[in-house]
Amino acid sequence: MFEEKIKVTVSEEMDGLRLDQFLSEQLTYSRSYLQKIIKNEKVLINGNLVTKAKVPVRINDEIVLTIPAPQKPEILPEKMDLDILYEDEDLLVVNKPKDMVVHPAAGHMSHTLVNGLLYHCQGQLSGINGIMRPGIVHRIDKDTTGSLIVCKNDLAHQVISEQLRIHSITRKYNAIVYNNFSNDTGTIETNIGRHPTERKKMAVLPPGKGKRAVTHYRVIDRLNRQMNHVECQLETGRTHQIRVHMSYIKHPLLGDTVYGPKPSGSFSHLTGQTLHARVIGFEHPRTNQYIEIEAPLPQYFVQLLKTLKN
Repeated sequence: MFEEKIKVTVSEEMDGLRLDQFLSEQLTYSRSYLQKIIKNEKVLINGNLVTKAKVPVRINDEIVLTIPAPQKPEILPEKMDLDILYEDEDLLVVNKPKDMVVHPAAGHMSHTLVNGLLYHCQGQLSGINGIMRPGIVHRIDKDTTGSLIVCKNDLAHQVISEQLRIHSITRKYNAIVYNNFSNDTGTIETNIGRHPTERKKMAVLPPGKGKRAVTHYRVIDRLNRQMNHVECQLETGRTHQIRVHMSYIKHPLLGDTVYGPKPSGSFSHLTGQTLHARVIGFEHPRTNQYIEIEAPLPQYFVQLLKTLKN
């Protein structure tokens, strides 16, 4: 393996950020790792060596960093009780449980879905996304449950990835949200991108910034004056799209403390958003046949619906 040079340019929305913060937003490396890279004289700003992580970056700065030759991480297969909704020689659809990270990252190399997939598939997973994310063509958040496509070979990965790119995959989510709706159906169309000040969050941005995001929703059940059970269908698939969009229209997800209120009273035990990827539909990469898979609602979600209804 060889060292790698990476070049990034500072955009207007990133102006003024600390160097380490900017790089952590642009790259997949942790902030602490990037601080070591900076300290070890591996970063140039406009051709000038920089060794302090707190240096602010400016619009149009060209930053070049040299990443040392990586040591191949050992991602171990782990026997897990995976809920497989569909499987054939090319792919499988997994019903991901709550509180499970999809793939390993620095400092978190075990107990992820990938660890379980390596055991279940005996290493037969696509390699397009690298050794840290074998088989993973798309993701859902740690606390979101439900359907996730996993590819066993590069052919399947390329075909499914293209369907994701052109937004032809059917993705329907169930969520419990705050506040009553004036209409039972609606469409939210905005631009979504990184929050201008809170860099770990996404946000609705003005025209010309971020990326187009479209969510269609319908009310399944009006549970009480405060909560509603809704279905959200993605037309696009931006990071945190449903969570951001529902918060934007004043219907944040129950349990989502990033984009909504902290749950209280009988819901104070909730950890993370009540969001479930119920339906996923796609054209099979080998047969071109349309397949639609449905993941049943998790037990905690069903119990919440009963509690709220009563």
